Amino acid sequence: MPWTTPTLRDTRRLTRDYVLSQLGAKAMIPNSVLRIMSDAMSGLANLTLLYIDWLSKQFLPDTAEQVWLDRHGEIWLKNLDGSSGRKGATYAHGEIEFAGDAATIIPIGTLLTGANNIQYQTVTAGEIGSAGLGNSNAVSLSPGAVSNLPDGDTVMVSPPLPGVVSATLQGDMTGGADTETDDQLRERILFRIQQPPMGGDANDYVAWALSVPGVTRAWAASEMGVGTITVRFMMDDLRADQGGFPNGDDVLMVEAYINRVRPVAIKDIWVLAPVPEPIDFTIKSMINDTETNRAEVEASVKEMLRQRAAPAHAINGRTVPGTTIYAAWVSEAIIECVGINSFTLIMDDHPMPYNGSLGVLGTVLYER
Repeated sequence: MPWTTPTLRDTRRLTRDYVLSQLGAKAMIPNSVLRIMSDAMSGLANLTLLYIDWLSKQFLPDTAEQVWLDRHGEIWLKNLDGSSGRKGATYAHGEIEFAGDAATIIPIGTLLTGANNIQYQTVTAGEIGSAGLGNSNAVSLSPGAVSNLPDGDTVMVSPPLPGVVSATLQGDMTGGADTETDDQLRERILFRIQQPPMGGDANDYVAWALSVPGVTRAWAASEMGVGTITVRFMMDDLRADQGGFPNGDDVLMVEAYINRVRPVAIKDIWVLAPVPEPIDFTIKSMINDTETNRAEVEASVKEMLRQRAAPAHAINGRTVPGTTIYAAWVSEAIIECVGINSFTLIMDDHPMPYNGSLGVLGTVLYER
């Protein structure tokens, strides 16, 4: 029988019954000293039981609260930067092009401010050449995804630097990732416990990829045949504007880390981004067909795909193809939306055409 914490009322009754049994009495006089003392002791006992109940939840990572969850993480997990536990926020970095007078020196430590009100600092010295342009590398002074900026954004030199007219990003200011959330940390801990290190099996490659800041999902499989390993991963939060798909720099970062920790005997290894496979469907005769409900439907289907979709991956040491997206899964995601209880879904089950394909939301059509 599962343990349930007794309520204060139950504890009070049990305490009174215990006192009566010890005295051999039949009843307790209301408002007597003995009854008041029994009720006071039952209150203390109930607080102790509540504490024990709370403490029992902290001993296992699937129910632990933040402080205790971090403790579990410190014990079980190692990250790319050598730290243990929760992946910390990282700093964006990129290249800045300065325009101005020729021969102007851009010193290390030059401060810049982006449109996001985040400050950046040059980490390499630069010089404006005869064409009026010069480059320098910079890093953000505040961590997190908020420090990322797109290619071509203008940044302000503050305080102004004599001889510099403007400063513009050359390529994205990228690499800033937020601190790992409780749910993401909990998922990594449980994966580590349920799939212990095996000296380089597919699950180890998944765990190594997930150790990199910004990586939220990863898969490993022998896509290219026996003796090979292909690792694919997603950065759902950091690359949300790209549908969660990593860019070339992200792939190189994950590949470099995996090459550092993997067994040396493995020769043929590829680290790649998944290939998006759009899932298109039509919803007909939907009750409460409003723009708000349409947005909710698409958000629900996206979340379902995030939870269920996968390229080729390993299960019990065997490589299986990319996950087929079933029409029933899409229907289930739609019906979970509040206020939508009747519709007709026009869609066939959608198998993945390639090993690296990953199901993502495609075009959704609505018919009255």
